[in-house]
Amino acid sequence: MNTLSTTRRLIPCLDVRDGRVVKGVRFASLRDAGDPAQRAAIYEAQDADEIVMLDVSATLEGRPALLETVRAVRRVLSIPLTVGGGVRTIDDAQALLNAGADKVSVNSAAVRGPSLLARLSDRFGAQCVVLAIDAVATGDSWRVATRSGSTLETLDAADWASQGEALGAGEILLTSFDRDGTRSGYDLGLLRTVCARVGIPVIASGGASSAEHIAQAFDAGADAALAASIFHDNDTSIREVKRLLAARGIEVRPC
Repeated sequence: MNTLSTTRRLIPCLDVRDGRVVKGVRFASLRDAGDPAQRAAIYEAQDADEIVMLDVSATLEGRPALLETVRAVRRVLSIPLTVGGGVRTIDDAQALLNAGADKVSVNSAAVRGPSLLARLSDRFGAQCVVLAIDAVATGDSWRVATRSGSTLETLDAADWASQGEALGAGEILLTSFDRDGTRSGYDLGLLRTVCARVGIPVIASGGASSAEHIAQAFDAGADAALAASIFHDNDTSIREVKRLLAARGIEVRPC
């Protein structure tokens, strides 16, 4: 597990399709959840530590992420912004960085050609490269899913995380496909397994519905917790979650 910092991060996620924030269950049955720039501004005002924005249809449609959406979010945001979706080349990543991203998330293209991680790390630095892993439970292990969960690979998720670190990824965005949008809590077994295999930060994703779920993710080794539905639906605020985490003795950035 990464031990570089004991301060945990809270990261709202903006899944974007056709310029709008969407949310569903296991990447399907998507519903509208607002304007990306407006959402980003709200979450920064609530003391979010970072924002992750993922263009969920870019890979399936064979195109890069929509740069104008990235620019619109950047204009209202001063905290770090990670952007993913359709990143297949150095030029794709450069375009996102030029549009205002601080970090670039890669998933399907890295599975197809792992050397992409090394090339991105060499060009932009490991701190800029986030390896996104969508994991599907298969018995006592987890396999990697690509193309918005539509393709199940033979890759073991923990093995791929370890390989990704060796290739130059500076962070892992680990999503439980099974838990995504279900509000049933993070897959703690998945988190523990991957965190035990890597020394870079791991962001827990998929299934949060409460501060308790987020605390459990941190207890399982996550360095950061990503959530969407509970913030989009105003079930709670980032500031309230931070208050509850601090009361449990979990170190978070102050509000």
